[in-house]
Amino acid sequence: MHAITIPEPGGPDALVWAEVPDPVPAEGEVLVEVVAGAVNRADLLQRQGFYDPPPGASPYPGLECAGRITEVGPGVAGWAVGDEVCALLAGGGYAERVAVPAGQLLPVPEGVELATAAALPEVATTVWSNAFMIAHLRPGETILVHGGASGIGTMAIQLAKAVGARVAVTAGGPEKLARCAELGADILIDYREQDFVAEIQEATEGAGADVILDIVGAKYLERNVRALAVNGRLAVIGLQGGVKGELDLGALLGKRAAITATSLRARPLAEKAAIVAAVREHVWPLIARGQVRPVVDRTLPMERAADAHRALESGTHIGKVLLVTA
Repeated sequence: MHAITIPEPGGPDALVWAEVPDPVPAEGEVLVEVVAGAVNRADLLQRQGFYDPPPGASPYPGLECAGRITEVGPGVAGWAVGDEVCALLAGGGYAERVAVPAGQLLPVPEGVELATAAALPEVATTVWSNAFMIAHLRPGETILVHGGASGIGTMAIQLAKAVGARVAVTAGGPEKLARCAELGADILIDYREQDFVAEIQEATEGAGADVILDIVGAKYLERNVRALAVNGRLAVIGLQGGVKGELDLGALLGKRAAITATSLRARPLAEKAAIVAAVREHVWPLIARGQVRPVVDRTLPMERAADAHRALESGTHIGKVLLVTA
């Protein structure tokens, strides 16, 4: 088969479409013929040499895909050759075929095209596990989503609105904020021009955000704590603004607030399977009813993965960037 390889870490041109050995499904895995994969920030870090795959995972980038099952490994039940699926991966989505643990498979949601389904697994599992399984966002609460126009952000807006929460977002510029509003965001904050702490305080009459979903990390840590409501929950899921920040424990204690930080890629298979099962139960029906939909910025051939990485690095995209096989 062919896959995007990284012979040496570097810029986008370090991504090379090359012939590689076919994967073989192990116990509890299936082989998926990839129709499309999606690009995530983690892929950019892997390309640069900063985020190696966990032991035993595919060496090729790509944390999600959609395609058809072509082989079922030993010990797998409930899936058959020919099934159309999308999947959460620890790696290998930028390839023509990938071996996937059965617990990380999802059926393609009703009403979603097969290739488009590649835009769903990573964002759906990330948002549901953090905003709902960990931070326990409830109807009537306010959630602040940083990077509202990103793949994560566009999914978080829709899921939060579907459960009856009030949604605030930060994004850069009027075009991105307008798209967030179309998806249901109630409070629109241009982080280039406005202070999100002041805007949240004003919009909530001084109460603050009950949940904050943060892709920035250190740069926003102190301000995120100030923006939290009493009993608020800050879920850190990205480190685009650095890894080390100063935390005022007194402020956190005074608000009886909590901070969590998670990633999906290196979690044990059983934990990933539990999250995937929860997404299938709670999120897939919302997609089937049209309350939640994948947001795709552009679709490129898999061989043009370098251009896809440039698009993500430019910060001009809204939603997901997909890579399709021939």
